[in-house]
Amino acid sequence: MKASDGPGIAVIVSTHDRPDALHAVLRSLAEQTYRRFEIVVADDGSGPETRELVLWHAEESGLDLRHVRQEDRGYRLAAIRNRAAAATDQPYLIFLDGDCLVRPDYVARHARFAEPGHFVHGSRVRLAPGLSRFAIGQVPPAIERWGAVRWLGEWLRGRVDRFTPLLRLPLGPLRQMSPRRWHGVKGCNLALWRSDFVAVNGFDEGFQGWGFEDNDLVVRLIRSGVRRKEGRYAVPVLHLWHEARSPDPASRKRLERRLRSDAVRAERGIDGYD
Repeated sequence: MKASDGPGIAVIVSTHDRPDALHAVLRSLAEQTYRRFEIVVADDGSGPETRELVLWHAEESGLDLRHVRQEDRGYRLAAIRNRAAAATDQPYLIFLDGDCLVRPDYVARHARFAEPGHFVHGSRVRLAPGLSRFAIGQVPPAIERWGAVRWLGEWLRGRVDRFTPLLRLPLGPLRQMSPRRWHGVKGCNLALWRSDFVAVNGFDEGFQGWGFEDNDLVVRLIRSGVRRKEGRYAVPVLHLWHEARSPDPASRKRLERRLRSDAVRAERGIDGYD
């Protein structure tokens, strides 16, 4: 795909004090075939090592890269994603977690799927601890360039939780079979038009514990008329291992209240950074 064939894109990479994983993610983004994009590192209060890493990548990789940081006052993923989105004027946004590696055509395929009135939810493959350590320590060409046969072998060895998301299947109209389904959407691999994001006031910053801020965003997008487009078998990410987290009960209750309401706009969102 030529740069003129798709929209200008901002890849918003959220991170908190995991510079080794962030380094691997930025390494994979430096290998993208589609070049009409910038990266905004959305830093939820990391220490100075993250800032130094971003500066190094900006100087050494040739990436169009900026660093947006907020003070560390606990888990505030919704807020830092809003800050990062407010810092770019690119028309299309891809939200990516700072522990999710991408294949070389990841941004190109998201650009190809971009369609007015739709958001795109991609899948993920979770890597076991040993394979995650291997991935972090590599230099290009790295695991994001492995083919299907190699990944099948890793799945048979129990080093990834799933294999099928790494297949490339032309689903065609099946990609829009569940336009109003919000279940299962993860903010670690989510793309949408900036105008749609702003129309619902972005992420709800009332979510300050782990979990459900991405579900809430998608519920409000769907209520506003934006429809789901399935990105499975097309735009997977390779999710590095981390300790399991338990969803915050207060965040769960906040989502349940949202589902009982008819609200579309977040009470506190991206409009706080105008």
